[in-house]
Formats: sequence, C-alpha cells, structure tokens
Amino acid sequence: MSMFSTGLSGLNAAQNALSTTSNNISNVYTPGFNREVTLLGEGSAGTRGVQVDDIERQFNRYVADQLNNARTQSSALEKYAQQVEQIDNLLADRDAGLAPLMQNFFSGLEDLTSAPSDPASRQGVIGTAQTLSAQFRSFDGYLQDMQSNINSEIKDEITQVNNTTQQVAGLNREIALARARTGEAPNSLLNQRDHLIAELNDRMDFRLNIQDGKTYNVSLPNGQPLVTGTDAFKLTPLQSESDPQRTVIGYRDGGGNVIPLKEDVITGGSIGGLLRFREETLDKTQDQIGQLAVSLTTAFNEQHKQGVDLNGDQGEDFFTIRAPQAYSSPDNSAKVDAIAFDPTRVDDLRATDYQVRYDSGKFTATRQDSGETVSTEWDGDLLAFGGMTMTFDGPPSQGDTFNVQPVRRAAAGMDVRINDLDKIAAAQGPVRPMPYSTVDFQSQSTTR
Repeated sequence: MSMFSTGLSGLNAAQNALSTTSNNISNVYTPGFNREVTLLGEGSAGTRGVQVDDIERQFNRYVADQLNNARTQSSALEKYAQQVEQIDNLLADRDAGLAPLMQNFFSGLEDLTSAPSDPASRQGVIGTAQTLSAQFRSFDGYLQDMQSNINSEIKDEITQVNNTTQQVAGLNREIALARARTGEAPNSLLNQRDHLIAELNDRMDFRLNIQDGKTYNVSLPNGQPLVTGTDAFKLTPLQSESDPQRTVIGYRDGGGNVIPLKEDVITGGSIGGLLRFREETLDKTQDQIGQLAVSLTTAFNEQHKQGVDLNGDQGEDFFTIRAPQAYSSPDNSAKVDAIAFDPTRVDDLRATDYQVRYDSGKFTATRQDSGETVSTEWDGDLLAFGGMTMTFDGPPSQGDTFNVQPVRRAAAGMDVRINDLDKIAAAQGPVRPMPYSTVDFQSQSTTR
C-alpha cells in the first residue's frame, strides 16, 4: 500500500471523528441523546493505515438503571408534595380555617347566654352557625374536587403510559429490522428507546428485562407484561367496584380481559404518588373533617334539645348532617337498602372505611385503616356496628361484601335546621335522660 493511501485512510478516519464530534455538539440539548465516540483500529495487513471500527454510544446500563430508579422515586414524592400542599394551604390558614369559625360560633353562644331573649344575640348564633356549616360544606366540596381531579390525572397518566409502551414496542421492531439489514442498530433508535424508558419511569415503577441484550421487555411490578417484544399491553381506567366515585387502574391482557390492579402494585412515579396521596392523606382528611362535623352536630343537638325555646317548647335538633355512604359489591345477592347513624352509639364512629362481609350466617366488619375487626350485631333485619345501622333489600348470601364510608361525605350535608329565632332553645328546661341526640341524619339508600 502506498504512502498516499495510508495518509488518505488517516484523513478519512479524522473526518469521521470530526463528524462524530460535530454531531455530539449539535445534540448537546437533545433529550435522550448519548454522546458518541469514534473507535479507530489498525488497518488489515493488506491495507495497513487506519480504519473506523465503530461509532460507539456512551451508554452505561447500570448508571441508567440507577438514575431511572431515582427518577421514579423523585417523581412520586414530587407529585405527593404537590397534592399535600393544596390541603395544607386549605387547612393551615388561621383566618379561613375551621378554628376561627368555631370560636366565633361559641362566642355567639356566650353572648346568647348573657341575653337569652335578645333577638340580636339569637340572630348572631344562627349567622355564625350558618357560616360554620357553610365552611364545612366548602371544605368537603374542595376535597371532593381533589378526588375528581385525581381521577382525571390517573386517566391522563394511563393514556401517556399506553402511548409510551406502544412506542417502545414499535422501536423494538425497528431496531430488530435495522440489525437484520446492517448487523448494527442505529444509535438514534437506541437513544429514543432509552429516553422512552426514562419517561416511563417518571410515570410509574416497572420491571425492565433486556432479552438477548437487544429487545426491551417491560412488565408491571407484579410481573404482568406491558411490552413483550413487538407487542404492547394496555392499562385502562376503571370505576372501583367498592366505590363508584373512585377511579382505579385495570390491566387489559391479551384476551381483552380487564383485571383491576391493587393500589399497592404501582408505588412509584407520578401514578404511585397520586395513589399514595389519595389513600394516605386525602381520604383520611375527608374522614377526619366529616367526623368533626358529626361530633359537633351530635353534641350540640343533644345540648340544644335539653333547653326550651321562646314558645315554651322543648328544643329541637339545631344542625343536620349527611348520612354514611355504603356500596354493595356487584355480585351481591343483597344490596344496601338504607344506612344511618345510630344515635345511641355515635361515640363508636371512627374516621375510617369498613369492609363488611357476610359469611356463615354472620357479618364481619373490618377497618380499612388498621385491618382491625369491630364487633357487629345482626338480628336478621338490622346490622349495627361502628355507630351505624344498615338494612338490606333482601336476605344476604354467603360472600356478600359491602364498602362503608361512615363520615367521608358527612360534612357535605351539615346545615342549620333552625331559622326561626324563637326556636333557639336558650332557656334551661327540665332535665331528660337523653344520652345521645336523635340528630336529623339524612338517610341514604344505594343499590350498588
């Protein structure tokens, strides 16, 4: 080989190296791009000189996996913090929270105690009570809007996940075809696929299995596949069987069957953050505000019914409150006919949901927050537990299950029942043995 040919090989190699460097500089801000390096090698014995062996992509699988895992956790925590901040802003405001309104209400009662027959004092009590109950309803409405927004966000995230998994399956196909044609996969396609995997980590946690070092297979943490070679399987939003107001995630298998996923299957990414926030914070906040509304309503009504109004009549319930919610499993033979608070056992109410199940002729009620089983009383017609009573539209059968939310939406129905100033029972009346109020609970029926 001549000196000219040897020098020309060096020029060609340098030109390739410059082209690679130029491409690196041009794509420095391109999402998912990985720097490339030109690998040079000595020419063969017959040709000598220098040759370009490969344009190598600077990508480390271990580093990428660690970074993606960190992104999954960070995305979940960031989404959780965004949602929690909204509740913190709602409840932590000392001027607009419940505490100052409750203080105003009780201050109005003190003024009424000083002047029981004064119309201004009576009007003040009704006014502060209406403001307080309106704030309870407002808080419940705000939190319920957050529940609806989370349902919408989950649907949007599922759409994005399905789009991403479909693209990963498509790139698996393109990369396989490129390898079959040239023996090598284009670096740009590999970058695109790894970038999609990183984006998927932002939305949820999953398992990544690289088959033969070439094809990416993606599965849920419980092992159900999302991408297998060139095939993609979809997630789908579902209405929860135990709570029709709640959107959960379902998995559609190859046969088209949709299987609801447990909420603890996906714990990472923005989806995991949303699910965790809803279960750990939003549900509990609604329950606690509802429990506060029920406790205040019950205690004040009890006291008010001990007094006498300006007409000389015994006091009536001052507040109303919304009844518990109960949902029947679709496969039940018996549905919930009516559910109400038990006025004799209001102290048994807890800020938690219950799963009620009928087996072997008896009911068991399990707290959803702790898994603790609470005592039940069943006389064949009426079920009593946790400060509530339930009736059914027919005899229950083995395995019938029900989801009960005692105080989740109680604050939504809090209102002032008395608008007539003369009806306020501010005068002391005869003491009656009334351990609890027969508060005007808004009875609710459901066929779900």
